[in-house]
Amino acid sequence: MILASQLVFFTCIWITLMPNASAVAEIKTPHPRCSSSMEQTRKQETRMRKEDSTKVWPLKYKQILHIEDHDFAMRPGFGGSPVPVGIDVQVESIDSISEVDMDFTMTFYLRHYWKDERLAFPSKTNKSMTFDHRLIKKIWVPDIFFVHSKRSFIHDTTVENIMLRVHPDGSVLFSVRITVSAMCFMDFSRFPLDTQNCSLELESYAYNEEDLMLYWKHGNMSLNTDEHISLSQFFIEEFSTSSGFAFYSSTGWYNRLFINFVLRRHIFFFVLQTYFPAMLMVMLSWVSFWIDRRAVPARVSLGITTVLTMSTILSGVSASMPQVSYIKAVDVYLWVSSLFVFLSVIEYAAVNYLTTVEERKRFKKTGKISRMYSIEATQAMAFDGCYHDCKTDMDQTSFSLHSEEDALQGRCIGNLSADSPRIQRRKSLGGQVGRIILENNHVIDTYSRILFPTVYITFNLFYWSIYV
Repeated sequence: MILASQLVFFTCIWITLMPNASAVAEIKTPHPRCSSSMEQTRKQETRMRKEDSTKVWPLKYKQILHIEDHDFAMRPGFGGSPVPVGIDVQVESIDSISEVDMDFTMTFYLRHYWKDERLAFPSKTNKSMTFDHRLIKKIWVPDIFFVHSKRSFIHDTTVENIMLRVHPDGSVLFSVRITVSAMCFMDFSRFPLDTQNCSLELESYAYNEEDLMLYWKHGNMSLNTDEHISLSQFFIEEFSTSSGFAFYSSTGWYNRLFINFVLRRHIFFFVLQTYFPAMLMVMLSWVSFWIDRRAVPARVSLGITTVLTMSTILSGVSASMPQVSYIKAVDVYLWVSSLFVFLSVIEYAAVNYLTTVEERKRFKKTGKISRMYSIEATQAMAFDGCYHDCKTDMDQTSFSLHSEEDALQGRCIGNLSADSPRIQRRKSLGGQVGRIILENNHVIDTYSRILFPTVYITFNLFYWSIYV
């Protein structure tokens, strides 16, 4: 009885479970048509990916370069020998040279070369991978800075001008486009006939020589320049590279690289703007030696004009130069030229004073003023430039040429009925006035006409032979 009841129980369970099992079997076993279509779809996708490599989903660069597996806050080979970092530079332009600020501005491509085995990756084709600025913050790069720089920036149009190229063996090329304004210690003792030596210095900020070794990648060929680099006031004579060490008492010795360039100033601009005007003012001051010593306003105004013009030239040159404590070559020339102009004014002061003393002595001896120094005639000649010998004034104020018997007849200014006699008299008097000026000039004027030009020409010969 018990056996029969168990048999009936198991039979009921079997009848209940059989429909579910058959349904599951139907679900797991796909229809033959559906399975064949799915297989064809997979084959087609595989073929399309092979034909178009852009559709292949590559591994992330973090996985390829193992960025997540290393601490890139540490330099390559930390604790071992210093990591060598090669440098080369492509100079694009020298934008400006400022004498007032004593600095220069340069734009160039700075390239770093080093090897970081942590970035090595397998490659069958041995091709490098190139990245932009977004990878820089995730790996270790050299911390190069520019010594004595005032301003610097990385160009960011249209994106940051940074390129990173990683080779399969871990070799890295890091290139960046930079504009730097740095100091140039200039010597203006020979300005504007000077030659300036400027340099841009590169150095690691944090790593001393025990951790990082800077060197020029290709020796003297590591510095390349654009053939079209030119400056308005300078001629670039030479570009060169050098290296050295810098010592800081608190951190030790550091490798330092130098980009040296020699600038020679163009002199033609300063000849036109400074030297030639100064020469003209000095020669113009000599004109007073040929003006009659009785023409006081003419000689005084000429002297003051030349002195003020020289002061303007001096102030213009000083405004465009730094306030240095030593004498420049242009200062020597301008101050000597100003001295010649000033001496020409002093020369007339001496001539006028000695003429007055001579007249006083003559007045004491004869008791009357010499006709050659008659007040009315002298004043008339000073203001209108004519030699006055009027018949009506002959008894009071007349000029003597050689003697009173040779006094000229006629009038220079008067109301005559005909113009032809007046013209004839002016022509005859013109030659006599020239003779009078030559005969009545002071001896100081006579010597000054020869001495001043001779000394100034000698000074120019010495000046240009020394500074050129």
